[in-house]
Amino acid sequence: MPNPNAMLLARADGRPAGDFAHAALGLDDPFGAVRQVAYRGDDGVSAGIVQGAVECAVEHYPYVETLVVHAGRVSLQDQHQVLQLGVGESAVIGRGTALRIQASADSLWAFCAYQQHSAAAKPGLTPLPAYAPLNPSLAPDEQILLGPAPQCRSHNAYADTASNLLIGVWDSTPYARRSSPHKVHELMHLIEGRVTLTLEGDMQLTVDTGDSAFVPLGVPCAWTSSVYVRKFYVVK
Repeated sequence: MPNPNAMLLARADGRPAGDFAHAALGLDDPFGAVRQVAYRGDDGVSAGIVQGAVECAVEHYPYVETLVVHAGRVSLQDQHQVLQLGVGESAVIGRGTALRIQASADSLWAFCAYQQHSAAAKPGLTPLPAYAPLNPSLAPDEQILLGPAPQCRSHNAYADTASNLLIGVWDSTPYARRSSPHKVHELMHLIEGRVTLTLEGDMQLTVDTGDSAFVPLGVPCAWTSSVYVRKFYVVK
């Protein structure tokens, strides 16, 4: 199912951004009945949306999965905490988590899941605070910048060194860079700002505040942001 281009998954107003295939990620997928898959790679990375009511309990959650809520409410409960997620809120479900899930009938969330067993079994829920304190991080490579280097910051809320999976919050001052192959799979959800990604054939994909998008590994794209940007990210 790999799609060679970046894509919007869900919009700020709570609507799906496309007509995605209804499919489970496996026989053990707790969201299989309501999952819509926009991208599924041979390397275990999947992205798309989940839409509709869910109520179930899972003894060992089978994937590492990040969700960002676009409509309704989603309740996640492990043995230590209950997360009540509303619109614009995000969390990571660790592989192996004993989990109770309850989602309202009007719920919709964007997801990025990693299915390979190279991912560590790290049971538990990790909330992603949109305004977590950030630390300075590297700017894009100087060779692809089309102007001054931006000031970038990040915070990895979830990290798995075995699979090179990083999930957290990033921000940046405005900048532009020329097209280059994307170095990772990336789910991005804009907390603030606006970004235009220029893809092959000069096709432009604009990601606005509140939108969720997915960029597959290796997809050539350029980045242009004229305002401050803050985002949730999942990179693998």
